[in-house]
Amino acid sequence: MLRNINTTGPARTDLKPKHAVVNRLARLAHLPDLGGGLLACALALGGAAHAQTPAYPSKPIRIIVPNPAGGSADLMPRLISDQLGTRLGQPVTVDNRSGAAGNIGAEFVYNSPPDGYTLLAAPPPPLTVNLNLYPKLGYDSTKFVPVTVLAVIPNVLMLHPDVPLKSVEELIAFAKANPEKLTYASQGSGSTAHLTAELFKLNAKVNLTHIPYKGDAPALTDLLAGRVDLMFGNIGAFGQYVRAGRLKVLAVTSKERLAVLPGIPAMREIVPGVVAEAWFGMVAPPGTPREIAQKLSGTIAEIMRQPDIAKRYADLNAAPIGNTPDEMAAFMKEDRERWARVIKAGNIKVD
Repeated sequence: MLRNINTTGPARTDLKPKHAVVNRLARLAHLPDLGGGLLACALALGGAAHAQTPAYPSKPIRIIVPNPAGGSADLMPRLISDQLGTRLGQPVTVDNRSGAAGNIGAEFVYNSPPDGYTLLAAPPPPLTVNLNLYPKLGYDSTKFVPVTVLAVIPNVLMLHPDVPLKSVEELIAFAKANPEKLTYASQGSGSTAHLTAELFKLNAKVNLTHIPYKGDAPALTDLLAGRVDLMFGNIGAFGQYVRAGRLKVLAVTSKERLAVLPGIPAMREIVPGVVAEAWFGMVAPPGTPREIAQKLSGTIAEIMRQPDIAKRYADLNAAPIGNTPDEMAAFMKEDRERWARVIKAGNIKVD
């Protein structure tokens, strides 16, 4: 019951209990007494609604890969999808939606409901590169909700064996004496291989001629045939040709040297600032609740620590990561800023 809280004046007689007002309205409408029941009913309904909210996940999860099936970008999420589904108690499927340098799949996820049931697993282009290459995109990659970096695969500088250069120092000296004579392949304008080569050119102060292809396969074909001189590519995709002696490696562009390539220097030992790794991350649509991203990240981190999973990644020359959403956000910011500088300095355009 309401009480008069003005203790300095006469008691008011116009204040009535709340339920008296409600009951009067109820009588006018020929309704039963609601005074004591309205609040209880509302609380009960609210509690029921809360109790009926399903815990995440309550239905299958779909991971969109914006690249064709069979490549490194496709394999990274597939390696963990079964265990992820088992641990979350729901099926996890991988769906390839390739095209437009990853933009088609990225736009699809960007416009999906932010409920954690549609995720994007991708290499750098649609996450940190394309926003600086394409004047108009149907999505803003800075608004994706980071989940985790799945893995990192080091890039290497590979040459055809017939190119008579035995070190990075010799390559730089030759390129300075013969501007634009050396040719390099890439999977296309704006690809990781293209940008890594441009980063090398910028920091080493040399000129090379870019030969863009439509994907890894045709670029590799011409590199193996000697129709182009060199290429920056991830060791996972080209390792078999290096081991067979069909390609030679002069440097790795990871931060440190690789145990699988003893004696091969890290590029930054010779050309400071040249660090470029192929990485694969998972993000969610803008607005996805933080707790969902954290649950996915934590579960994936547990999977990455399993010896069998670590071995499967190692077979691809990949280092499993499984970091937190905040760590991935910082990682993406650094990557985005690096390539923005390269794209601007090299005046790189896409066709």
